[in-house]
Amino acid sequence: MLRRGLAKSGTSQAGTLSWSCNGSPSGSIGYHALMHEPGSERLKLTYTRSKGDDAECVNQTIALTFTQPNFGGKRWWMICPYRGIRVGKLYLPPGGDRFASRKAWRLGYQSQRDAARDRPFEMLFRLQKKLGCPQGWGNFPRRPKGMWQRTYDRHFEEYLRLDELCALEMSATMARLTGELGKGWRNL
Repeated sequence: MLRRGLAKSGTSQAGTLSWSCNGSPSGSIGYHALMHEPGSERLKLTYTRSKGDDAECVNQTIALTFTQPNFGGKRWWMICPYRGIRVGKLYLPPGGDRFASRKAWRLGYQSQRDAARDRPFEMLFRLQKKLGCPQGWGNFPRRPKGMWQRTYDRHFEEYLRLDELCALEMSATMARLTGELGKGWRNL
């Protein structure tokens, strides 16, 4: 909000944030950034949760604080209303009723949910995306226009390493599958 000018240190600003899904409006939230009282800066959020008879109008206040980085200026933070910790983002997951930190909601990162056997593929796909080639095992990357040759060579070495790890994981998966299929046929 600060980067977009929707909130400024030393001022009081209000507005509405809206978003859409596939071109049609899907939600909005009202805000009031009260940053004109030093030491008691806060963000007031107003939104409706659920629809119809179950609709609930929610008013939530989130305390703000800041740090002063070595390079100057202020770095603003929100204080999680439930854990009291300083965070850069608050979340309202599906089924949630209030904004809170990742820790308060016990939300994990995608990488924490990936199985160990999937990690080489995920890393390979990220590298392919970075190099601008189609994602998928066996899609060979080309050097993107404007990329230094030595940078591409470094990425290409990583690509070969990840491709080999993917091949090993695929071989292990196939061995497990054929072993399990073999056991199943013997039991019939």
